[in-house]
Amino acid sequence: MKIVIVGASGTMGNYLSEAFEKEHEVVRAGRSGPDLKVDITSSDSIEEMYQKIGAFDALISTAGPSFVGPWKNLNAETFRIGMDGKLLGQINLVLIGQHYINPNGSFTLITGALTHDPQKNFANASAANSAVEGFVRAAAIELQNGIRINAVSPTVIEASPQYFPFFPGELPVTMKQLEYGFRKSVFGANTGQVIKPY
Repeated sequence: MKIVIVGASGTMGNYLSEAFEKEHEVVRAGRSGPDLKVDITSSDSIEEMYQKIGAFDALISTAGPSFVGPWKNLNAETFRIGMDGKLLGQINLVLIGQHYINPNGSFTLITGALTHDPQKNFANASAANSAVEGFVRAAAIELQNGIRINAVSPTVIEASPQYFPFFPGELPVTMKQLEYGFRKSVFGANTGQVIKPY
């Protein structure tokens, strides 16, 4: 199986790349590569990435910048960070990618527990996550050729301790739990689902 991982240079993406490439062909994409560079805030950049990749079987997105900071610093400009990145960036990975993905392929997007359990400093991410999950449910009933789409929605992950103070009382998701949430989406039969790996 040929699996594209967008956000491959990040903590989650790098872990998943190493896990999946033991069994499958993995194409690592992200702002800094390492295989292909892509800026998901640019539809032209996404299109160029897919043109270079050609046909593929699954796409995993662990990318999606959003604004992290106090409410007083939120305005139209800072709020667009999450809208252009985590929301429209991931949506465009699907809208453009549907023309390149093989029949019966799958898209897996990233959201997070902030959708239903907001925390201070993360209003932008909470809004973007909720919209991505709505898109996943809607896209699942219209994508053609047997193409599936799901979202994986972890809480704070164990490999990112710098975020622990922002999630008081949350038990971090292990990297193995995260991996198996993505495995369920990529290799399972579900579509239109929000998978919580905890």
